[in-house]
Amino acid sequence: MSKTDLQRFGARVRAEREGLGISQEELADRAGLHRTYLGGVERGERNLGVLNLIKIARALHVDPSALLVDFSERKRR
Repeated sequence: MSKTDLQRFGARVRAEREGLGISQEELADRAGLHRTYLGGVERGERNLGVLNLIKIARALHVDPSALLVDFSERKRR
């Protein structure tokens, strides 16, 4: 994943979180992650693993693939 991809992913997480009306701290607590780690994910500074992706998705009440939808629609070269 490029830095731009990480930023797009982080923006997607942020949008889902804000849609639920919860803070980073609340989402981090629900996901069992540290708030600063989640902040780094939202800013595109963290390249998270699959397990943390699943934790975040569950805490947001979305399928993990919903956080990756923008990437699957990208045209392949």
